[in-house]
Order: sequence, then structure tokens, then C-alpha cells
Amino acid sequence: LTGAQDGSVRMFEWTRPQQLVCFRQAGNARVTRMYFNSQGNKCGVADGEGFLSIWQVNQTTSNPKPYLSWQCHSKTTSDFAFITSSSLVATSGQSNDNRNVCLWDTLVSSGNSLIHAFTCHDHGATVLQYAPKHQLLVSGGRKGYICIFDIRQRQILYTFQAHESAVKALALDPSEDYFVTGSAE
Repeated sequence: LTGAQDGSVRMFEWTRPQQLVCFRQAGNARVTRMYFNSQGNKCGVADGEGFLSIWQVNQTTSNPKPYLSWQCHSKTTSDFAFITSSSLVATSGQSNDNRNVCLWDTLVSSGNSLIHAFTCHDHGATVLQYAPKHQLLVSGGRKGYICIFDIRQRQILYTFQAHESAVKALALDPSEDYFVTGSAE
């Protein structure tokens, strides 16, 4: 799966030089993050205008429409994570009201899909990781802060400054004992 500054999203197969599917044409908002769900049957694309779009991967048309597309953040959606069986999605980004990390239910109508919004990360959240064993979200922000959320209790557990500049990368070890952060500096 490839995403570009011009907003295009294309899917390729390892042994073929031609694309299999073009999910988005050029001329859309820049792609900020893309993932497949753990089952490999859906892919999601976050973009610079605050939208998250999700497609079924097994499309037969060359330009399929997303089965879900909604604006998660008023400025940008920088990252997201599929939670559980991908009916629950967490997003990070920047919104005018500082609700910069959100939980969404993809099985209900778009007007009711926002389950919870966390007010955190002045100037926006840049990255997000989900720790399924502990049911935690870890987010990084533009000012170098890390927030850890309990998604069952829907509360922020910890906040601390890890860097002097924007957090650009987060990684969890497979046992979820540690996480690593990388920054713009």
C-alpha cells in the first residue's frame, strides 16, 4: 500500500509491476498514515485535512469508494490504530478544541461514532500506538509530550515530556513491557 503527498493511495502485489487498485486519485489531501487491519481485509488512510477513510481490500473495481470516511479532527489526522476487530479505531491529530486523541466506533452512524475524545497535546498529537494486551493507547505530541490512556476507563493515566520537539515515532516491544519514542530533534 502506498500513499503520497499528492493524496493518491495505491495497492500493489509483490510480484506485479502494475497497481492492483487505486483507492484515491491524486488531488486529495496528503496522506499522513496508512495501515492494514490485523486480518488484512481492510485498509485505512489518514490525511492532512483531518479525514480517515477505510476500504475493504478485496475490491474488484479499479477505483473503489471507501465504506467509511469521516472527519476525525478539524485540522489534520496524523495517525490512527485499529483496535480489536477493527470496528473500534483510535485517531490522533489536531483539532481546534484540543480533542487530539479520539476513539471511534465504525459500526454506528457517523453522527454517533465518536465514543470518547481526550483533551490533550497542545498543538496536536502526532503519533499513536495501541497496546492490546494492556488496553492502552500511547500518543506523542508536537511539544514532545507522551500521554498514556486506558481505553477501558477512558482516562489519561500518565503524561510526561520525553523530548524538546515533536514526537515523530513510537514503537512498542511485542511483550508490551517497553515503548520507544523518536523525535524531530
